[in-house]
Amino acid sequence: MKKIITTLVLFSLTLSQSIASANNKEFTIGISQEFENLNPLIMTMSATTYIYGMAGRALVTLNAQGQWVPQLAKTIPSLENGLAILSSDKKKLVTHWEIVDNAKWSDGKPLTCADFAFTREVALSPNISIGEREFYSNIEKITWAEQEPRKCQFHYSKARWDFNQIGGFRPLPKHLEEPIFKKYKNQKEGYEKNTLYNKSPSLSGLYNGPYQISEAKLGSHVTLVPNPHFYGQPPQIQKIIIKLIPNTATLDANLRSNTIDMVGSLGFSFDQALNFEKKVKAEKLKFNIHFKPSLTYEHIDLNLDNPLLKDLKVRQALIHGINREELVQALFEGRQKVALHHVAPIDPWYTQDTKIITLYPYNKRLAGRLLDQAGWKLNEKDGFRYKDGKKFSLSLMTTAGNKTREMVQTFLQQQWKGLGLDITIKNEPARVLFSETTKKRNFDGMVMYAWVSSPENSPRSNISCASIPNEKNGWSGQNYTGYCNPDLDKIIDELDVEFNSEKRNQLAHEIQKIYTRDAFVIPLYYRSDVAVTPNHLKNFELSGHQFSETNFIENWKLD
Repeated sequence: MKKIITTLVLFSLTLSQSIASANNKEFTIGISQEFENLNPLIMTMSATTYIYGMAGRALVTLNAQGQWVPQLAKTIPSLENGLAILSSDKKKLVTHWEIVDNAKWSDGKPLTCADFAFTREVALSPNISIGEREFYSNIEKITWAEQEPRKCQFHYSKARWDFNQIGGFRPLPKHLEEPIFKKYKNQKEGYEKNTLYNKSPSLSGLYNGPYQISEAKLGSHVTLVPNPHFYGQPPQIQKIIIKLIPNTATLDANLRSNTIDMVGSLGFSFDQALNFEKKVKAEKLKFNIHFKPSLTYEHIDLNLDNPLLKDLKVRQALIHGINREELVQALFEGRQKVALHHVAPIDPWYTQDTKIITLYPYNKRLAGRLLDQAGWKLNEKDGFRYKDGKKFSLSLMTTAGNKTREMVQTFLQQQWKGLGLDITIKNEPARVLFSETTKKRNFDGMVMYAWVSSPENSPRSNISCASIPNEKNGWSGQNYTGYCNPDLDKIIDELDVEFNSEKRNQLAHEIQKIYTRDAFVIPLYYRSDVAVTPNHLKNFELSGHQFSETNFIENWKLD
């Protein structure tokens, strides 16, 4: 009888949830990656950006077609429309941004230029860890007239060609966060730990997007409800629940049982989406499977502080020693491409010209010869390589519970073992790996994860010398390899201020040349975004770049 009652209860819950989903009352999205600090200035993980995309807006964003469109701004400034003005020597720049008239925080407080100026002030604090501090330091000041608090002038110390592509500049509510910042700004990581986004994420006033967070439980779920003060089109779905399901293998069962309504772009791995697509066709399930080539780049960062990895021959051997073509065929049926470098094929800056870049095709014999030249000799007794009596041993880390990455790890481990290399797998939950281990460069060997960017994006934050995180800079920057090359920095400096698109392409290719030549990262494959939605969800579009599809969630509708 207990079993029968349980079944009836489950049926009742499933039925009520289906009804709620159908009439726009409630919608549950499953994701597999944990989220971290919901403060938009500090967040670095894709899951946090995914959630914040429902609750926060920036002046501009990229749409699903890869076009920059205004959000909080009325118009995007440009040299052509006169809202961006170069100095006479063309070295400095002033841009005029006007915030939409009815933009407000979720407590009804008007959103103004003062919020952007405050956000810049917080970003420049040496005790706060952010991804790219130079963006904010390049803004000398933000000014506005007292009688026009929504008309902002951004004064740039350096005229960058991408001055109006500032989708990552998400404002903080000065009226709520300033007291916290003033209290903790002189303490290392004090503000990060005490920001209201961390301490009271459901507090009214922290958000300016179509939704506001009503509940947030780390390791479990986030609940969002409509923001009554949203400036744009009111969202139609009355409650959205983001449910964390770290084990990607469990998402399928949750979707089929109606425990969740949808798997977001941070849910299924590509191989799982392929398998689910076959089930949908065979069983005529009422789901849509979305695939879209993206700017997401799966790779392995090598910690160049490790003596083994300082040797270029060793790094080259590691890449030559893995059959990446076999990897993408086995796991993705060849529908994801082997990565050559950090720029994806759909990016205008991409090149595969062998006169420019260095290719690393699978060549086990060459890999062995490179290791021999580096002094790592094969011991026939145990099958491992040694140098000066020390065994070649490295750790390989990634996000725990991600089925695809764990399969890739096993594949790589076996391939490198065939070269005589001892590779230890050591994984951590995503929240720990990205908020502590990579951020503070606490991995001793290799770490596998993905970067996602926007088209024609400067790589400054993850390969320049100044972007190596350390205690002195408050662990800011995303150059986790520790690679430093002044010549490369000079090219990045030139790229940022080059207004001629053809010359920018040439500079971007120079960067790819050095990136592949020095082999401080192991490129694996370019990922496609995947998602599974119910048939009755309308106006959903995958983005394929760093600005999530949730940036347009107010357009979603359940028919």
